[in-house]
Amino acid sequence: MTEEDAADLFHALSNPDRLRVIRVLVVAGPGGLSAGEIAEALGASPSRASFHLASLTEAGLLTRERQSRTQRYAVDITRVGALLNFMLEDCCKGSPALKDCCVM
Repeated sequence: MTEEDAADLFHALSNPDRLRVIRVLVVAGPGGLSAGEIAEALGASPSRASFHLASLTEAGLLTRERQSRTQRYAVDITRVGALLNFMLEDCCKGSPALKDCCVM
């Protein structure tokens, strides 16, 4: 991941509601949630939730799957993991003994 890629992801995450979406979907696991369930969890209108879901999907942080008339969203855990790894790759000056503090 490049610094530009990371900056784009952090830009997408720079809104508290978007961070909440990610956290709600991490808890939901690989099956994700419908757009309506996410809106309800956020206490947001469906249109407001859709705005945030579109931004996170465009950034590549979420996957979207159509199921009949419903859109289901899930965290792209590989992409989120790549961002976390980017942030921590130089942790503790690369010392394996010290780096254990950052391994999730």
